[in-house]
Amino acid sequence: MAEALEEANVGLSRTLKDLFAGAVGGVAQVLIGQPFDIVKVRLQTTSQYTGAIDAASQILKNEGASAFYKGTLTPLIGIGACVSVQFGAFNYARRAFEAQNASKSSLPGAVAPSTLSYGQYYAAGAFAGVANTVLSSPIEHIRIRLQTQPHGAGRLYSGPLDCISKLSRSPSVPLGLYRGTAVTFLREAQAYGFWFLAFEYLMQSDVTRNKITRKDIPTWKIAFYGGLAGEALWISSYPFDVVKSKMQTDGFGQNQRYKSMRDAFAQTFRQEGMGGFWRGIGPTLLRALPVSAGTFATVEMVMRAIT
Repeated sequence: MAEALEEANVGLSRTLKDLFAGAVGGVAQVLIGQPFDIVKVRLQTTSQYTGAIDAASQILKNEGASAFYKGTLTPLIGIGACVSVQFGAFNYARRAFEAQNASKSSLPGAVAPSTLSYGQYYAAGAFAGVANTVLSSPIEHIRIRLQTQPHGAGRLYSGPLDCISKLSRSPSVPLGLYRGTAVTFLREAQAYGFWFLAFEYLMQSDVTRNKITRKDIPTWKIAFYGGLAGEALWISSYPFDVVKSKMQTDGFGQNQRYKSMRDAFAQTFRQEGMGGFWRGIGPTLLRALPVSAGTFATVEMVMRAIT
């Protein structure tokens, strides 16, 4: 009984550390990436800009420098929680796979790997993405609405709380605030499956190549590997993100353009071709390097400091 209680306490302590490290990484992610994100969303949801530089220039000229941090409060709080859940869920699934592998290796004549297979890393990352969707779907919806609303007197929402209230009534919480959740599930599973898989592959390759422990990998390498993982995240999931952005900037009632996720995919393909699913990928990949690098480097440093 005492051993079981001690094991439960150890597991809870690990989970709390994972959640704290992820929250700190999430704050860093928002502060680094918000200016890139608003350019990405504008390119995905409107055709008024010729490219990323034109979008950034017009935003700066017409709305001022503060516009690049429009809608930041919601993601600053929310994305911190999201990244916390991502790392907490990933490490929970990782430990479950490790326990499963250990139990297989204990069978007579059986040999199981001491670490996860790359398929298991992908599955753990996908689990993290799915667990994260309950938070990320409404948080990103609010952020996108605030980022794309008219500037000045034409504003639709006075702030995050007003946006939440109006979306929840349009026409309901599931169809309003949680619009686009189905495609968000697909994006999050694919994105974070590849995100964690790419990072762990690069980290383990470094450990094996240089015959060192994970703690011996310098911070600059962790940041570099994290940045590459960010590229893998978006390349693997970007078409889902485009459809999500289109659905979450769509009107309501008679002004609603897309009937469903499938309809949004179909209309995008008919009207814009395959290129429509990759509109805005340039600033997104540019953003992914520093954002993902900062997230993984921050999380690794925090974990090393508290363990």
